[in-house]
Amino acid sequence: MRNIRAIRNEVDYDWALAEIAHYFENQPAPGTVAADRFDVLASLIEAYEAKNWPIEPTDPVEAIEYRMEISGYTQKDLSELIGSRSRASEILKRKRPLTMQMAHKLSVEWNIPAEVLLKPYHLDTR
Repeated sequence: MRNIRAIRNEVDYDWALAEIAHYFENQPAPGTVAADRFDVLASLIEAYEAKNWPIEPTDPVEAIEYRMEISGYTQKDLSELIGSRSRASEILKRKRPLTMQMAHKLSVEWNIPAEVLLKPYHLDTR
């Protein structure tokens, strides 16, 4: 494979991004040396990004708010799904935790990953 190197710093990272960009413009055929080079570059970039800019997992309330935003759901839609307006409000304001039943409904009906909904999160106890 021609000219592959470790990504140890921002200069190497910028180089790898420039190299991989060519493959997005002209996709290599599977099983070719170019396809193998693309896979290696993608793996190196992914490892460097995970090490230097880890993405914190989303908490359940943020996941619900995001789904509402991208899907056009309202607090009323949430209340209809989980059973009451006051519960929906309390959940969004972090006054009440999600129950397993609520998490299950949100996962099934709104396609929010269950592992996100079941994660412990901060409640506002004021």
